[in-house]
Amino acid sequence: MIKNYIFKFVLFLLAISFSEAAWAQQNLSKKEIQYLSGTDVLHTKTWDFMVSAGRNSAKWTTIQVPSHWEQQGFGDYDYGRDDVTNGKNFRFHDEKGFYKLEFNVPAHWKDKEIFIVFEGSMTDTEVKVNGQFAGAIHQGSFYRFKYNIGSKLKVGQKNLLEVTVSKMSADKSVNNAERLADYWIFGGIYRPVYLEAVPKEHIAWTAIDAKASGAFNANVYINNPVSGHEVTAQITDATGKKVAEASTKITAKDTVVKLNTKVKNPKLWTAETPNLYTVTFRVKSCGSVVYETQDKFGFRTIEVRKQDGIYVNGNKIKVKGVNRHVFWPEYGRATYPDADLIDVNLIKDMNMNAVRCSHYPPDENFLRVCDSLGLYVIDELAGWQKAYSTAAGTPLLKEMVMRDANRPSVLFWSNGNEGGHNKDFVDDFAKYDLSNRTVIHAHHKPGNAINGIDCNHYEDYYSAEKIMADTNLYMPTEFLHAMHDGGGAAGLNDMWDLHWNSKKGAGGFIWDLADEGIVRTDRNNIIDVNGLNAADGIVGPHREKEGSINSIREIYSPVRIALKELPENFKGDIEVENRFNFTNLNQCSFKWELINFNDKNGVAGHAVAKQGDFAGPAVAPFGKGVLKLNLPADWKNYDGLALRAFDHTKKELYRWVWKVKPNKTLLLDLLNDKATSEVVMTESDSIVTLKANGISVSFSKKTGLLVKLANDKSTGLSFKNGPVMVSGNAQFGALKHYKEGSSYVVESSYTGNLNSVKWTMQPNGWLQMDYQYVLNGKYPFAGISFSYPEGMMIGAKWLGKGPYRVWKNRMKGVTFEVYESMYNNTQTGRAPWVYPEFKGYYSDIVWMELSTMEGKFTIASADEGLFVRLFDFYAINGSKPHPELPVGDISFLNAIPAVGSKMGISQNQVKGFGPESDLNFITSTIKKTLYFYFGSPDVKE
Repeated sequence: MIKNYIFKFVLFLLAISFSEAAWAQQNLSKKEIQYLSGTDVLHTKTWDFMVSAGRNSAKWTTIQVPSHWEQQGFGDYDYGRDDVTNGKNFRFHDEKGFYKLEFNVPAHWKDKEIFIVFEGSMTDTEVKVNGQFAGAIHQGSFYRFKYNIGSKLKVGQKNLLEVTVSKMSADKSVNNAERLADYWIFGGIYRPVYLEAVPKEHIAWTAIDAKASGAFNANVYINNPVSGHEVTAQITDATGKKVAEASTKITAKDTVVKLNTKVKNPKLWTAETPNLYTVTFRVKSCGSVVYETQDKFGFRTIEVRKQDGIYVNGNKIKVKGVNRHVFWPEYGRATYPDADLIDVNLIKDMNMNAVRCSHYPPDENFLRVCDSLGLYVIDELAGWQKAYSTAAGTPLLKEMVMRDANRPSVLFWSNGNEGGHNKDFVDDFAKYDLSNRTVIHAHHKPGNAINGIDCNHYEDYYSAEKIMADTNLYMPTEFLHAMHDGGGAAGLNDMWDLHWNSKKGAGGFIWDLADEGIVRTDRNNIIDVNGLNAADGIVGPHREKEGSINSIREIYSPVRIALKELPENFKGDIEVENRFNFTNLNQCSFKWELINFNDKNGVAGHAVAKQGDFAGPAVAPFGKGVLKLNLPADWKNYDGLALRAFDHTKKELYRWVWKVKPNKTLLLDLLNDKATSEVVMTESDSIVTLKANGISVSFSKKTGLLVKLANDKSTGLSFKNGPVMVSGNAQFGALKHYKEGSSYVVESSYTGNLNSVKWTMQPNGWLQMDYQYVLNGKYPFAGISFSYPEGMMIGAKWLGKGPYRVWKNRMKGVTFEVYESMYNNTQTGRAPWVYPEFKGYYSDIVWMELSTMEGKFTIASADEGLFVRLFDFYAINGSKPHPELPVGDISFLNAIPAVGSKMGISQNQVKGFGPESDLNFITSTIKKTLYFYFGSPDVKE
């Protein structure tokens, strides 16, 4: 019995020993990572630090790594155009940061190759290990670099790392390319630093080309190859199933070996279907693994067919893209993985399919997220408007492409921005990219097309149309500059249709995603966007959503529905266009909802009365078809019809809402207030006053204008001095007043563009205004205005489209609903970034209740298409606010202006955005009716 126990115990020890040996063998055959810094800004490590100048300088203290030292309270801030702001004699802050760290190296690393890796450091970086230089000073901020430091380390003892980081580079071309730019520039070790240990014989890097056919080719670069060893590749799918493999023997001279195999019927990678595979590369000796590494990749074929289009896997694609800086207000450009996921999801939620990494390669994690969630990427070598010298840029290009070449999301390489193109580099990308992606130049001057693609920035609609009729494909890498509330989605509807319907229109990239606002640790943590320079985003610094975001979402929806209102003979059929590039609409699902809008007395929103799900019809990409909604027989009894579209992953693409009932019907309960009294008219030498249900309204006999309001139940309201024409002119003629049934009328006649205004006070206190005017020509806006002090405003509730304001060339992205908004004084692109903005043009208003410090009042209209303007606001505030506003404070309009962008606010420039951006052409008599209640009509006696 004892012998049996001893035998089992020996077997147990042997099993443990074999297990440990197997674990050690497996562990020793893989790259081991030891972080010296933290992994990101939320998981940092403390290093010793001293900065040479600026805040908290000339003394040793500590700093968190990774980070920018400005965000840790050191040095001074620079924007890359400060020399323009402050004049030619301005000198950028040129601090040096001195870092120290003691660290240990595991004893089992003794016989390994050991590298120190910097994912990114701004800018010139000198590295010493135990007093010895690790290698040449690295110059360039946005690139991974490494040094082999094994011979300089003391294994099993403490080691000293000393790093000196110079904010400005000693190389003029590096400063020109990276730092004299229209964005914030910082200093410091802002991406992670780590040690990596590998066996002497190991795979240094790989270059993969995986085609849509399933053909797989790889170049495997080996350090210290040993004759007779074998290199293998094993490909597994998302479930871990092996789908292909390849192998080859090597000699001591084989520093690079080629492997190829083929996967049958692979699931292809596209932005719509981001299918990924894993390849495991191994170096083997007699069957034992010497070294092992993995890459994720996707099977896809990218083609630029000149004078035709961009093709992925044989399908033509249209790019719906946005530019993105690596940036977060608290952390600048330092590694913050949460922002990568936030931004990719945000971009995809806008139904975009592409992102340009402007103006430098991003953190690798961002590309990893693009791979997994599906975004096409332009990966850009830095060079804002001036290029690296050939000597300085050649190693940086190599570092970028070696790191990113296996990313299936990378669609193109960009060789610099707007003149920052060193043409010596054009052929270098293919040296490290086995798939030989097309190289583009993101430029802003005609004549810089390359490889069949013209990327010229900020062409307008009509010049873009001419480019598309020429030789090259047109894919602007910047367009519709979104500074403040201009550009972005303004003009996008026309521009997107132009690209979609033009053979050579390839789509483009809006400038840009987010306002680049930095938390200034030297200014009480305000968020600074450097005046007009950095407030360029579709969203705010913390991704606060501006009005363009929903508009882009509708315009770029791959399920395209153009129906504006339900026709009288509507039977449930809605025409649809498939603007996916790969997905048939039968892979999508839909939901209809019959809804009732909440009334003015309740909370904002609606109630869903009935709903139904249905599958999409078989409509191929670029095709058209019909959605058949199987609505119940009583569908006309409800206020509205909503339609929701979902892609094959059940992600909602967009929700459309149409009114079922006309305004007149929707207003029945509101206008038919039963509280009644006799209408009393009183008159003086200058004023006629009508009073009903406690509400008094007074009109000037000299001007015809509403001049005073009073209420027995509340404070009198300051709404007055109207109506006045916002376009055209009006000369008051005469005023008359008379009884009309149980109501009383005050009627004014005019000469000029305004014909007449008829006020009718009803016994229940509602005041009806019928007005008529004539215009003939082009106008920025049309309608009437009143005055009201903005400082008295509390908020608004309305039934109409929202929740965002609109412009003539940004009408998409708002839907019918009951909305409520508190007053704010937000000017888009500036603190405090409270959205939606309260002030602006609101569309298709049925009724609007304004809450003020004096009480409430309500405006309603049975007419379709009413715009209500609230107070003073602008889209862009450059040399002058744009666009021009109507007179008055609160306006009731049937036409509103379009907006331009940073690139132009003159009428010709705005008009250039496309047909929707032109002035309003009006050649008719306009007849409108408004209803006012200067109190709370829901309060019954």
